[in-house]
Amino acid sequence: MNALVIGGAAVVAVVGAGVGAYALMDTSDAKAGSSASSDEKPEIKTGPPSAKEVRTAADRFLTAWQSGDAAKAAAYTDDPSTAEKALTGLTKDARLTDVKLTPGRSTGAEVPFHVASTVSYEKKTKPFAYDSALTAVRRKSDGEVLVKWQPSVLHPELKDGDKLVTGEAGDPPVKAVDRDGDELDVKKYPSLATVVDGLREKYGKTAGGTAGVELRIVRKESSSKKEAQPDKTLVTLSEGTPGTVKTTLSPTLQAAAESQVASRKRASVVVVRPSTGEILAVANSSAGFNTAFQGSLAPGSTMKVITSSLLLEKGLAAVDKQHPCPKYFTYGHWKFQNDDKFQIKNGTFKASFAASCNTAFISQAPELDDDSLTKQAQQVFGLGLNNWAVGVPSFDGAVPVQSQAQMAASLIGQGGVRMNPLNMASVAATVKSGTFHQPYLVSPDVDHRTLAKASRSLSSGTLADLRELMHYTAVAGTAVKPMSGLGSDMGAKTGSAEVDGQKQPNGWFTAYRGDLASAAVVQEGGHGGDSAGPIVRQMLLAGG
Repeated sequence: MNALVIGGAAVVAVVGAGVGAYALMDTSDAKAGSSASSDEKPEIKTGPPSAKEVRTAADRFLTAWQSGDAAKAAAYTDDPSTAEKALTGLTKDARLTDVKLTPGRSTGAEVPFHVASTVSYEKKTKPFAYDSALTAVRRKSDGEVLVKWQPSVLHPELKDGDKLVTGEAGDPPVKAVDRDGDELDVKKYPSLATVVDGLREKYGKTAGGTAGVELRIVRKESSSKKEAQPDKTLVTLSEGTPGTVKTTLSPTLQAAAESQVASRKRASVVVVRPSTGEILAVANSSAGFNTAFQGSLAPGSTMKVITSSLLLEKGLAAVDKQHPCPKYFTYGHWKFQNDDKFQIKNGTFKASFAASCNTAFISQAPELDDDSLTKQAQQVFGLGLNNWAVGVPSFDGAVPVQSQAQMAASLIGQGGVRMNPLNMASVAATVKSGTFHQPYLVSPDVDHRTLAKASRSLSSGTLADLRELMHYTAVAGTAVKPMSGLGSDMGAKTGSAEVDGQKQPNGWFTAYRGDLASAAVVQEGGHGGDSAGPIVRQMLLAGG
């Protein structure tokens, strides 16, 4: 007879006739001599679970899971059918054996626990250990406290539709190398973990490697490019032979990008070469999701670069002509205002752009069609068509057709507009080069894929005006501090995007210098010039 203590309750294993029986011995809730009248209905408990209820719910679930009884463990959750299927998959698909679970100290309704197990496949075995957590909830129907079922209970990186699978890898491993041919080691460049996973998924079968045996997270198929994530290897039981995939990344710029995001929370940055579209660096503070390529965030006032190109083309603004910048402007029953309610009296459009005057743009909404900004973003900047072929998953930006107040808000990068640093670096690159070049991480020569193209370019006059606006912002506007001392061939735009529930807005910055363009976002960073601006400055300096 073996006994294992989990959460203060003794679990006794009694083995006989090949059947294991597990009994939870915890009589702390029993009351001597208690009885209930058959005429009385039991009172249903409400409210948050007590510490004792949380511990009991966690103990019985973990005990059943450890014993290998998936059905019993699932019965202690609020979604037994889903939980049983997932728990059964740990043995059937993930091939985990000798599972041992050690609960930690609970915090409120959450109980952390440690999982130690063995992965086995065709006489190959390896230990597999990780930490997870569960949350206890009270069922409304009877007041019973159960484990809230979610995929992350099995493994913290699992989401709905994901599975843990052990076997021959679907895609052979790849060795990603930089533009100089040197390996991009994810230990040196941690931000590239998701990028390398994406390269493996795209090029593993064609790069010349052979598959190994792995325990991996197999992701749910997604039709959305911004949500698609590559499978992730957790344990390698036998090494495959990697094929080589050459990227456009610069080792100097990638190292600089890693350094910049490592010192900040929730920061992401991208660097591209305007003349070609080559992606030279990509980095995120968090390695779990590639926000730099797949983020879907309101870009704030960096969107005014695109809006300005529209207003200039339509003759609704001119660089040195007077342009309204009142404290307020009402459109579609919404009252818009500038930061700190400033205004510029008798100022030019250049002054409004450099100071990031919201009402200077909102005031032109009555003169625009609902789809004007959408067409401008698609036709000139290649955004929102969902056709970029970067080499790994990416979100290509979204500028939906909207009306009234929402259309007006989109002119200043709010409303339904969504972008990421890759998109906004490309916007700055398009202004610098004069033509949209779809950003790419792997040369199209490798697999002969077709890159996205814009249907038209700005006129030389409009392009010159747009460059003047961005340059003036860098030398006399909101981008002065980050762009100081970077020479004459440069331009920039700051942005701050309000997000519901955040105390501080997301800080944005996009700029170009010579044949480099970069954009960064710091979520909840505040003003873009103060938060994202220094990141972009260092990237432009690192590029020479």
